[in-house]
Amino acid sequence: MRITTWNINSVRIRLDLVRRLVREARPDVLCLQETKVPDDLFPHRDFEAMGFAHRLVHGMKGYNGVAILSRVPFSGDGTRGWCEKQDCRHAHVKLPGGIELHNLYIPAGGDIPDPAVNDKFKHKLRFVDEVGAWFGAERTRRQKMIAVGDFNIAPLETDVWSHKQLLDVVSHTPIEVEKLGRMQASVEWVDAVRHFVPPEQRLYTWWSYRNRDWKVGDRGRRLDHVWVTPPMRGKLRAAEVLRDARDWESGSDHVPVTVEIEA
Repeated sequence: MRITTWNINSVRIRLDLVRRLVREARPDVLCLQETKVPDDLFPHRDFEAMGFAHRLVHGMKGYNGVAILSRVPFSGDGTRGWCEKQDCRHAHVKLPGGIELHNLYIPAGGDIPDPAVNDKFKHKLRFVDEVGAWFGAERTRRQKMIAVGDFNIAPLETDVWSHKQLLDVVSHTPIEVEKLGRMQASVEWVDAVRHFVPPEQRLYTWWSYRNRDWKVGDRGRRLDHVWVTPPMRGKLRAAEVLRDARDWESGSDHVPVTVEIEA
């Protein structure tokens, strides 16, 4: 089973790019973030034509939004709200074999890494705390689970182009890294991509739109993740970051991440 996660940054604008991704990555399950479309306007027919007969969409006008699109049937589908908000950042389903899949879009957090003056950053920290606490209280490391999405945090020094220069930049600050680490420890999540790519090797999934020639400076960050619980570790078969997608015409600033798991 191939599971792909991608922050699409507006699914209707980039529908042709989704078609290209489906041809190239051949996902069985596609998880999108920042769909930016209310549920009644989601392009269901287009995804039906791509072979995704099973769909869970959770969106809103102009902002956020997540979707789980699957060739294989799922059950137990639902959504969750965090921080007393209903801002469409979490959807979950149960795949064949009893595998629980969570698609998450963690808040970006704004520009100032100080919760005392930046409510967006405060929201981000609280969101990560709440999700981690929920996993720890409601789930166990023995359950078969997968969590994917745009976590908006690059935890390792090699997940950013310059550790020293980004220590005070939202997405790589010590407090974000610490809280994401606690969330990961909640049920002993395994970083599925780093399972194949050594932690000393640089790896990015996002490059700012401000960098016109993103390849030259390669000032990226790894914000998009796939985690699995310990029972799934032995089923991991491959992982790929589709770096070339950053060059697709009118593409997202994120690139797709695919993990292959033995069903």
